Amino acid sequence: MTHRRTGSSCLRAPGFGLFKNRKSEQNAARKLNRSDAKPKAVVGDKAMMIIYGVIPPQFTIQPCKFLQDSVTLDSSSSSTMALPQNILIVGGGVFGLSTALSLSSRHPSSKITLLEASPTIPNPHGSSVDASRIVRADYADAAYAKLAIAAINRWRNTDWGRDGRYTQNGLLLVFPEGNSNARNYARKSYENVKKLGDKVEYLPTKADVHRVAPAFDKDLRVDGGYVNWASGWSNAEASVRYAKKRLDEEGKVVFKTGEVEQILFEQLSSPKATGVLLKDGTTLTADLIILATGAWTPKLVDLRGLAVSTGQAIAFIRISDEEQNRLANMPTILNFATGIFIIPPRNNLLKIARHAYGYHNPKTVPVPGPTSQQGTTMEVSLPETGVPIPPEGEEAMRVALKELLPSFADRPFVETRVCWYTDTPKGDFIVTYHPNHPNLFLATGGSGHAFKFFPVIGDKVVDALEGKLDPELKKMWAWPESKVDPNFLATEDGSRSGVKGLRLLDELAKGKKASRSSVL
Repeated sequence: MTHRRTGSSCLRAPGFGLFKNRKSEQNAARKLNRSDAKPKAVVGDKAMMIIYGVIPPQFTIQPCKFLQDSVTLDSSSSSTMALPQNILIVGGGVFGLSTALSLSSRHPSSKITLLEASPTIPNPHGSSVDASRIVRADYADAAYAKLAIAAINRWRNTDWGRDGRYTQNGLLLVFPEGNSNARNYARKSYENVKKLGDKVEYLPTKADVHRVAPAFDKDLRVDGGYVNWASGWSNAEASVRYAKKRLDEEGKVVFKTGEVEQILFEQLSSPKATGVLLKDGTTLTADLIILATGAWTPKLVDLRGLAVSTGQAIAFIRISDEEQNRLANMPTILNFATGIFIIPPRNNLLKIARHAYGYHNPKTVPVPGPTSQQGTTMEVSLPETGVPIPPEGEEAMRVALKELLPSFADRPFVETRVCWYTDTPKGDFIVTYHPNHPNLFLATGGSGHAFKFFPVIGDKVVDALEGKLDPELKKMWAWPESKVDPNFLATEDGSRSGVKGLRLLDELAKGKKASRSSVL
């Protein structure tokens, strides 16, 4: 926050008066470096300024120039937007837990409640479970690359990454022959991480790819790519448990269990949200409600044209000790064209997953908001939990294994599941106040790439709550001024693959029909 001088005064503090004259400024400047300075009041013509060592330490004083001197207030200053005392965070995943950590640290006097649908954290049906998530700074968008570097520094250098929660094994990004979109995305991503100083090497040929990843079969069906040795992967479940444990130990956040049925409003025509109604009929009230509800958000807020829930395929193959030793230190491999990625195995399980357009699961639900009691409905995609991946997903995994690890292509999958994303049109998060409900805040829209930001995303959410989010991120994560096609199908950021608009239950039904046919 900057205040410019008018007249002869050099410095102005928000909400206070000016130095009376140039001599006052000079006297103040001489005292700035005094370590023994005490709080003191200086009275100007019309106001009083509280001074610590004459100027508060959060002020940065720039050289005085005639008619244009300024004082800059940093992000820790007392000008931080005051937040309500009673705050409810809905959702105990990455956005919710990280926000709770930052909020309880920066606003210790607030009463913070975190509501999670599952009696256990991590939620077994959430997107932040199982053994591994890619942690990368490899983005075609420089803003995300920069934020990811900050997150990776915490994974590497703080408790976030200790006790096996982070492994830096590198990320190998490849593209097949003739796929110009994948090649272009890889080139942009490479240029961004190169500028940020990561240990990255461009790999123009298949031979170069095999040189950096000899554990993969020599007949890799790729045309090139690059490797970023500064990337890695995180144990997702262990990281969520770590964040929850920290909150439990700090004791500043109250945890409650319950599934939200709808958001409550003061009255039918009022924009003020007052709390949430749970499925069991009970209510929780709050002055500020933060929705960090992931793929379940579209039933609580009308996000048509802004976000859609998509299901992604994940599978596991059992491997031997010898095979695990051979693959343990390989880089994570991601095929830009197919969205398939393979993370180094642990506990004799090899994980293969797909970052694609995904599956939809249309459901009819009441239109949320103050008018929800009027009986209007809408159709949105919502998670279907506890189901295996459809035959289409299994076949895609088999094809990818034949290209990357042919010796595993025919192994049975010991487990498959569908992981649910909250996709936005461009893959940008939604971290902002609802435009029609000023005390309702959204922290969602992870679009399949939010987990890596776990150590830092809470700070950014609280920055947004306080009204001081970085301008670039504020613009990217704002509520869109206009909606895209309300029936948009998935994120279009250049990183997705596959068929658009697949319906999960229809695809699962195809598998049942095939199974019945084989029996007959």
